[in-house]
Amino acid sequence: MARVLTASGYFYRLDPKQWRDGRPYPPLGTLQLAAVLREAGHEVEVFDTGLRHGPDEIREALDRWKPDILILQDDGFNYLTKMCLTVMREAVLRMIDLGRAAGCRVAVNSSDSTDHPETYLNAGAEAVVLGESEDILRQLVQRWSDGADWQDVPGTVRLEGGEVVSTPKPPVMRDLDALPLPAWDLVDTRPYAAIWRKSQGFFSLNMATTRGCPFKCNWCAKPIYGNRYNSRSPEHVADELELLQRLHRPDHIWFADDIFGLKPGWVQRFRDVLRERGLELRYKMQGRVDLLLEDDTIEALAQSGLEEVWVGAESGSQAILDAMDKGTTVAQIEEATRRLQAHGIRVGHFLQFGYLGETPEQVEETIRMVERTLPDDIGVSVSYPLPGTPFHDRVKADLGDKANWTDSDDLAMMFRNRHRPAYYKRLHRYVHKRFRRAQALGALRGKVAFTPRRVLSGLYYAPAAFVESLRVSALARS
Repeated sequence: MARVLTASGYFYRLDPKQWRDGRPYPPLGTLQLAAVLREAGHEVEVFDTGLRHGPDEIREALDRWKPDILILQDDGFNYLTKMCLTVMREAVLRMIDLGRAAGCRVAVNSSDSTDHPETYLNAGAEAVVLGESEDILRQLVQRWSDGADWQDVPGTVRLEGGEVVSTPKPPVMRDLDALPLPAWDLVDTRPYAAIWRKSQGFFSLNMATTRGCPFKCNWCAKPIYGNRYNSRSPEHVADELELLQRLHRPDHIWFADDIFGLKPGWVQRFRDVLRERGLELRYKMQGRVDLLLEDDTIEALAQSGLEEVWVGAESGSQAILDAMDKGTTVAQIEEATRRLQAHGIRVGHFLQFGYLGETPEQVEETIRMVERTLPDDIGVSVSYPLPGTPFHDRVKADLGDKANWTDSDDLAMMFRNRHRPAYYKRLHRYVHKRFRRAQALGALRGKVAFTPRRVLSGLYYAPAAFVESLRVSALARS
């Protein structure tokens, strides 16, 4: 059996926007892999990068643990790792170097290494694992532990004579209940809890109930789990909730699924299992507006403890939604927002600007949709071409040397578009100010909860939005 050190490739401190936000989560994918390898009989330790200052801190774990194998396993459930930020890529490359210097065999699995395996192999990784990793790495670690040939292990990439050689990916896992529960005992959540309680007043931990997404928005990359959708049973999810309560006692859960509860009847059974076991839950999830409107889905979610849902609204222009192959309508966005809020559930809208062909009039349609629906929060981004997507194929001829954001606040427009990147940076500020102004007006009119602070904020956001509109207009003309 081997001594294995596992680590994620995401450092919150290296992403200033997320560090300021004060809502960090442990590396769930790394903990899941650790559980699989431990179940296979290996000695496993987790080096949690989340709250560390930088990659060099792994030296201490390498010196103390003296592992045979270092596995750098990104969290496939966290949208921050899916963005393939260059600052995190550099951190992983540094850890590869340190692992090799400590005498380890090194394997890497992440969205970025799946897209660019040669980058990680040339940096010294012996193997890159493609896509869903647990079973592949279980086989790979066993082969390495036994000193056996491993070149035929499915879903691996290696260098051979200076050339990149790969084996076909195996089928994705269907029975997720066969996985052991993540190794939550191998992470110290107390520093996470301290940050959360200071910034938010409660402590949240992350879980995942599904893998994959069957929908085909043409800008969305799925290098890890692909287009299949597989779900854990509500009973298996409840087992993990009970484990988390015993070990860490979170106040709140973020279900990090791309789409929570897509399988018919799942959310209703989940609600019933929670009641049967006497589990009280507060949670946040991500969903699709069309699915939320089916049958009694919203009612069941509210009864199971849902407090907040983020939906991929993306645009208030139906033409842009159709161009994205989104498969939803502006009317569904508005109806789902209304019904969720009527059940006391907070709603967040993910918005995306700068899609190919988007006009100033369509930008205004999106802002007006937000002002009509008055979600509780918004997240504003710009179209980001990721490898393997139809959107990337359409714009790759216009991509320059910069093909990834540096950090999550980069928001660079990396392809030739109607406006310069400075326009989209300013638009980000303008949309937020218009949104806050609309919330203040909504509070005065009784459309959203009235608070003195919210109403008074209108005294700032009304003129601020006007000033930003002039700046945005000037950049649009230029």
